[in-house]
Amino acid sequence: MTEKTFGKAEVVAQEMLQENIFSLTLRTPAAGAAVPGQFVNLYLNDAARRLPRPISICEIDRTNSTLRLVFRLKGEGTKEISKLLPGDTIDVMGPLGNGFPLDVKAGRPMVIGGGIGVPPMLGLFQKLSGEKTAVMGYLDCPFLLDEFEAAGGKTYVATESGRTGTRGNVLDAIRANDLDPDIIYACGPKPMLAAVKAFAEEKGIPCYISMEERMACGIGACLGCVVKTASVDGHSKVKNARVCADGPVFNAAEVDLT
Repeated sequence: MTEKTFGKAEVVAQEMLQENIFSLTLRTPAAGAAVPGQFVNLYLNDAARRLPRPISICEIDRTNSTLRLVFRLKGEGTKEISKLLPGDTIDVMGPLGNGFPLDVKAGRPMVIGGGIGVPPMLGLFQKLSGEKTAVMGYLDCPFLLDEFEAAGGKTYVATESGRTGTRGNVLDAIRANDLDPDIIYACGPKPMLAAVKAFAEEKGIPCYISMEERMACGIGACLGCVVKTASVDGHSKVKNARVCADGPVFNAAEVDLT
């Protein structure tokens, strides 16, 4: 795990990508150590909302010490964050959690994102080389597609509405386009991750997944975001792991998604 920092971050930019989806760029020392797959905790100025809001890192710019966060408007906390303007400040802790492994040798890497699990995959896709592919799944309206296409490789889309790309889910898009990766990195809702894990097992290839769970502390103290694992966790002495501290990225083989 990389060393985390805590302090004020300056808002560099914020825009609404589509209804209820916002892109926030912060200047923060956390950018210096961050890797794709990690997240940061944002602490609200409203004293009535003490718990931080964990948001996955979308892009990392070490040169300008900035992190881009793309999030969905879900409640009063994210509503407050969505109103931040350039020049405003917000308390940030990060980077937190474990990111995707970048030292795995593969010639045909694939990143898969579903819904708000799409943004965390962009920074990773930008770093990957080889015959890389991205498969993104949405209910209806895609976002961030231009950024994925600009990162090279090939990008495929699945929408449940059939509005863009393959009608259906990410596995439908993979099969419809005869895609044949030799490693998979994925982030999205649990049913999608379970299907991706099964696909990887069928192909006999490694698969790394980023889990989405509700978090309270974000640093592994409260045990509010545990998931079932195949082996006994050294911290809790039972078959579980803390998504915020042991993850959010796991080897899919080590996580029970049933």
